[in-house]
Amino acid sequence: MADLYLKNLESERRQLWATARLKGLPKDTPERRRIAEIDEAIAAHKAKKVG
Repeated sequence: MADLYLKNLESERRQLWATARLKGLPKDTPERRRIAEIDEAIAAHKAKKVG
């Protein structure tokens, strides 16, 4: 069965990352901070899934 939560996080991250790259946004923008939050959430979710 597909992990929809993980797919949703990864999709949002890809979309934000593409926007940040196109606009050349610096690291302290809300979009870049959200990417970091998503990275942490993905890592926590994968860690919980493994063990």
